Amino acid sequence: MASKQSTFDIEQRDDGVAVVRMDVPGEAHNVLKAEFAGEFEALFERLRTDTAIKAVVFASGKPGSFLAGADIKLFDNVATSEEVVALAEQCQGAFHQIADLKVPVVAAIDGACLGGGLELALACDARIAADTPKTLLGLPEVMLGLLPAGGGTQRLPALIGIAAALDLMLTGRQLRASRAKKAGILDKVVAPEALIDAAVAHALELAAGKRAKAGLWAGGVAGLQARVTGLALEDNPLGRRVLFSQARKKLRAQTKGNYPAPERIVDAIETGADRGFEAGYAAEARFFGELVFTSESRALRHVYRATEDLKKATFAPAGTEPRCVNKVGVLGAGLMGAGIATVTIDKAGLPVRLKDKDDDGLAAGIGHLRAHYARRVKRRAMSRFDADIALNRVTGTTSYRGFEDCDLVVEAVFEDLDLKHRMLADVEAHGRKDTIFASNTSSIPITDIAAGAKRPENVIGLHYFSPVEKMPLLEIIATDQTAPEVIAASAAFGKAQGKTVIVVNDGPGFYTTRILAPFLNEATRILAEGVGVQAIDKALTRYGFPVGPMTLLDEVGIDIGTKVGPILEKAFGERMAVPAESARMIEAGWLGRKAGKGFYDYEGRKKGGKRPVNTDLYGLMGVSGDATMDATEIAERCTFLFLNEAAHCLGDGILSEPMHGDIGAIFGLGFPPFTGGPSRFADRLGVKEVVARLDAFAEQHGARFEPAPILRDMARARARRKQRFYP
Repeated sequence: MASKQSTFDIEQRDDGVAVVRMDVPGEAHNVLKAEFAGEFEALFERLRTDTAIKAVVFASGKPGSFLAGADIKLFDNVATSEEVVALAEQCQGAFHQIADLKVPVVAAIDGACLGGGLELALACDARIAADTPKTLLGLPEVMLGLLPAGGGTQRLPALIGIAAALDLMLTGRQLRASRAKKAGILDKVVAPEALIDAAVAHALELAAGKRAKAGLWAGGVAGLQARVTGLALEDNPLGRRVLFSQARKKLRAQTKGNYPAPERIVDAIETGADRGFEAGYAAEARFFGELVFTSESRALRHVYRATEDLKKATFAPAGTEPRCVNKVGVLGAGLMGAGIATVTIDKAGLPVRLKDKDDDGLAAGIGHLRAHYARRVKRRAMSRFDADIALNRVTGTTSYRGFEDCDLVVEAVFEDLDLKHRMLADVEAHGRKDTIFASNTSSIPITDIAAGAKRPENVIGLHYFSPVEKMPLLEIIATDQTAPEVIAASAAFGKAQGKTVIVVNDGPGFYTTRILAPFLNEATRILAEGVGVQAIDKALTRYGFPVGPMTLLDEVGIDIGTKVGPILEKAFGERMAVPAESARMIEAGWLGRKAGKGFYDYEGRKKGGKRPVNTDLYGLMGVSGDATMDATEIAERCTFLFLNEAAHCLGDGILSEPMHGDIGAIFGLGFPPFTGGPSRFADRLGVKEVVARLDAFAEQHGARFEPAPILRDMARARARRKQRFYP
């Protein structure tokens, strides 16, 4: 018989197993909500008191979604840490009830089992999962500046060991079913159609005492060996002290002290290990209450919400019907072109016609794709059969044969306007009248490219970031003439490639190139003042950037920056002027990693060692390289120019809203995520303070630091809400 509740449906089978299916009304995925407390109590009252129930299986009523964690909107309605602690204790209490049931409980996992979802599953006696790509397990709370608060910091270490649990919680990694079983989290992985039957059978075996909990044997012999090795370190106070000390040292090297959540995760696990589970649960709830109100967590939750909003955005007027994109052409089989082809085939599942000027270039591009799938097969992320099917979606050519039925063509050739005009003319001649022409330029205004078009409404910019397979952002650039249905189609295409998409208006450098240029230029100027290469990079990585500006310039290529520079300087004047020192490096042939030398010496690097600085450049610039400058001053001179140019882009109408700029800066350029992006960081610092610092820098270093007009206006505003980019 079945008893229907709003979230939980209980199917009581004749064999005595109660199958509880979770189905949150009005949500595409199951999420935990505070208002479930009453329903949970009613559910467990039934499970505790019904003597006919021999075992329980928790499953989902939503195919492909077990339980994706807590709804982060619940933090909008809390005002104090005490309220948040109470929410955590409420969640812990609910999962304690699962663990305390007198009958065995098995989690039947199909789809996302993340955060609170995994914590629910950990409270069960066993976990069985469907072998599907959608089945992912993890505790990703650290990505939101939080820690697991439903008992995860205590139950996961008890199940798989402290070291393995730390790795999962500190990285936020999500494991596919096979990896989760190897790690010891799952007891069994089965075909999706067999999931419920397998979970019921396992529960009945537990009830009959025929099967013990997996314990040390979870994950087979490899899992046992890993645990035995770990136990030698984890099961004695001295060993644990060494383990936690090493963990803190490693995470501080990675976070530079900018993220408090990882520290608190270690603290919570250590409390439980040293003082017992009850103390561990209490610490977990208390730390959760603290973290919710940190500026870092607020910023990271802002980033999460923004990316979720962007997933739903069409970037076109309501009712716009996007053009269909069923076949894609790519011009240029170099690293960018081959990367674009790869994500189109791999993520979007679309056929690609790849063109290059000669057979050698085409072979290199096809080789790039083959290497990508060879790596995936080697990692067992896919079968050789599926890899071959994917590779069959790409065909190559040195002519325009096969482009007549392409819906969208992306050019990824050199930054040369005449060359791009020729590509555009060729596509218009060989394609259909509605074929979309997308340029992957990083600096040339799309309006200038479209000026050579017969049908400028079909022309748009798709700015990818290298390496395309790894970088999450796609910056779409629309002109005044770009048709809305072309914008909508391009956005849908980018999302299908797995990208986070922003749409910006056209202009020199668009958004990302424009805001990055003054940041990198300033780093070079600081170098010319005598500060060492490594000191500059270290100052910016400590400030929160993933790599320093000197390293980034070497990766991009110093010559690329000087090609973009004149375009930006012509449009924006002195604040975009490229330092003369960059031209000297180009004359010396020091173009960066690709040339063997740039700011660093890649030819002199010993295997396994740190790359040495190219000390010859100090002589080239006439400086010693050992001048001292406060690390904060170095970081702020670069970063405040970043903030200022982002504000200029808002004031100039390149961005329609600050959120797009924040996501573009974080996902495309590595702006520190814990700040929430340039505009949110300005709000956090206070716009008046940002203007004051820019004015001080302008007085000391020149007019390039002159605050953007929008910042001046905001700083003068009387109403507080007008002094902020966000409400």
